[in-house]
Amino acid sequence: MSLTRWHILEAVEPPTWLIKKVGKFAAALLLQRGIVEPEQIATFLDTEAYQPTSAFEFPEMQQAIARIQQAYEQGETIAIWGDFDADGITATSVLWEGLGQFFTQGDRLVFYIPDRLKESHGISIRGLEELRSQCHSEGKSLSLIITCDTGSTCLAALTHAQDLGIDVIVTDHHTLPDARPPVTAIINPRYLPNQHPLFNLSGVAVAYKLMEALYETLPEVPQQPLEDLLDLVAIGLVADLVQLTGDCRYLAQKGIEVLRQKKRLGVRMLLEQCKRVGDRPIDISFGIAPRINAVSRIWGDVRKCVELLTTRDEKICKSLIDQTELANTQRKALQKKVFKQVQEKIKQLDLSTTGIIILADPQWSVGVLGLVAGQVVAEYARPTILCTIEDGIVKGSARSIEGINLYDLLKDQEHLLLSFGGHPLAGGLSFRLENLQILAESIDRKFWSQYGQLQSKTIKIDLEVAIADLTKDLFNEFKQLEPFGMGNPYPKLLVRDCLFSDISNANIRTAKGQKVEYIKTEFTLSDRQGNQIHGDWWGHYSYELPDTACDVVIELVDNAFRRRYDVRLLDFHAQSAPLHAELPALATSIKNPHVNLKIIDWYGRDPIQLDQQLEQPLSATICDRCPQSWQDLNTIIDQANQANQALALVYPNPEQINGAIAWQTLVGIAKYLSRTGKEIKRSQLIAKLGIADQDVLQIGFDELQQYGYAVQAIADRSDALDLTIRISAMPSADDGATPAKQFIQAANELAFQQQFFDHQLKKIATYSAKHRIPYNPLPIAKNADQ
Repeated sequence: MSLTRWHILEAVEPPTWLIKKVGKFAAALLLQRGIVEPEQIATFLDTEAYQPTSAFEFPEMQQAIARIQQAYEQGETIAIWGDFDADGITATSVLWEGLGQFFTQGDRLVFYIPDRLKESHGISIRGLEELRSQCHSEGKSLSLIITCDTGSTCLAALTHAQDLGIDVIVTDHHTLPDARPPVTAIINPRYLPNQHPLFNLSGVAVAYKLMEALYETLPEVPQQPLEDLLDLVAIGLVADLVQLTGDCRYLAQKGIEVLRQKKRLGVRMLLEQCKRVGDRPIDISFGIAPRINAVSRIWGDVRKCVELLTTRDEKICKSLIDQTELANTQRKALQKKVFKQVQEKIKQLDLSTTGIIILADPQWSVGVLGLVAGQVVAEYARPTILCTIEDGIVKGSARSIEGINLYDLLKDQEHLLLSFGGHPLAGGLSFRLENLQILAESIDRKFWSQYGQLQSKTIKIDLEVAIADLTKDLFNEFKQLEPFGMGNPYPKLLVRDCLFSDISNANIRTAKGQKVEYIKTEFTLSDRQGNQIHGDWWGHYSYELPDTACDVVIELVDNAFRRRYDVRLLDFHAQSAPLHAELPALATSIKNPHVNLKIIDWYGRDPIQLDQQLEQPLSATICDRCPQSWQDLNTIIDQANQANQALALVYPNPEQINGAIAWQTLVGIAKYLSRTGKEIKRSQLIAKLGIADQDVLQIGFDELQQYGYAVQAIADRSDALDLTIRISAMPSADDGATPAKQFIQAANELAFQQQFFDHQLKKIATYSAKHRIPYNPLPIAKNADQ
């Protein structure tokens, strides 16, 4: 049983003209994502209808171009300062080729990228001295540095460059410092309003806009079209997971058009190596980008990656391709190894009281910490900072979840850090080992004071489909909406009541047949009508799949290698045995064939407070308990129908019930009550856990008692319908960190059962509203009141 909460987005009915244009599923996705007006839809789908934004809308673009023009006219030496991830490497390559039209490469134009395993992101004083010394040894006087994908917050190094008489133009997209840095110009979209079409540009896209402005200012100089750089822009944009809206989406679309043409030798050979066509963002995110990133993660030095993306020598390119493939193979194995070690350390934590996971180990490779931190965030739904330790210095990568600004949490601890940078969802940092404990405690304390609660792991589901819908036609419908990414996520699909078969798994192998410590499970997914589709589940073993009927969340993917369309499994909710036995015998129907039902969604609200807040008296049948059987469902519908009223759902949202999170919450409450001597009302406990079922609550109380907590339920004098709960710790009380399997299983089975019947209520109401006629179900089965 999955511990992930599912949030199924509300179904929408698209207009007929839009269905005819893009298909019913794609049309529904557009409306769900707020793309409603015909003009919006046109510019979203077609680059020719979009008007790109001028590069000169950056406030300091004029100053930047004037300084580059001066360097061009006076024959100065320019250095590009890049970064070692895919966005930084492609940004360096864009400037290397773009500026190379104005300055001789290797003579008046050089580049520097820090070594990932020895240095940090950003400009450093040490790196500046090394670059300056290198130029001096070659008889060059360095007078201008142009950064890409880095530099905004490197105030000490920028001040040092100023003291050395070196001008700096910063092009970057990361979070800004409080004060403007001491530079000639800074081109950073963070200076623009949040809704500006340039606001979400990544580092490579900002570098491209700088080249766009330079080409526009000196159009007679370049011999190569600016558009030839767009394939590099697409790679960096997709790899850096920025919001693909506005000019970001436009540049990614145009870039993929260039990528598909395979004009660039390195890109063509990379696509051939990973057996991809190059016409989709997934070819970047699962093909090109991991291989480029792997070089710095395993070996540190990425200068050869710039050469790979810009060389015209096929022999050199082939050698570099082999190196990237080897690095990517080693990266997969190393990432899996570190993730297992991190999981072992997490088992020692009390997750009920841990807001942010912060772990360090001197054996961990800094190159894969960001990837592993992302895995931890996905698995445990908590912001995560993973660190390695060398010579008393701790270096780490941080990843967060939507809604928790990790950059701000780190910034508040700036006095404890040697360096840090990034944005709300990701960052890097370094600090002295002696500060590790106080830093961890300070960040965790700040998290609880600012956010106050843990968030359960959630998957947002876009559409409900049948296996019969999972065809080439549906794939092509979705393809119209590409590129997918942040702001336009790949569609997540719900398929109900299906079975896994033909299950197998094996370790991934390299192109040379060598086994890698990284696994996936393959399977066939089928429904009761006999429809089937193949699929895979990455990073999981075959025994983890159930042999009972399930609801599954999947993505539809193009399996180019096998020339078919498969599904990628994201999550499943296995049906419990009693419910599974009941479902085949019951039609999803109701007793009264003439019901006309309207639903009011007031999940978790207090009906008394609602009645006091509303201007008019509340005229609805209150449903404060989620139906758990067909008999419950019929009784609730009959009550609303006889009263000729809408049905107001005020019970906790069953989509938010999560057994593991509920247990952690219950343990946290038990600790608090036993420590303070306070009490809690049963109704308050239900609101916090999202579980109203008395049997499930009692299982939780029983398991608390097994951990040494005494639980008393006392009649509430102020409310005869409520109870007061007292919890006290016995001398042998455990911390409850070990999961209570019986409670978690019962809570998850309750969640599945309630989600099913809650879905039936919504389905009946939607049908009534859509057709404006009574819902006409199949006859109810004889044993429907079980």
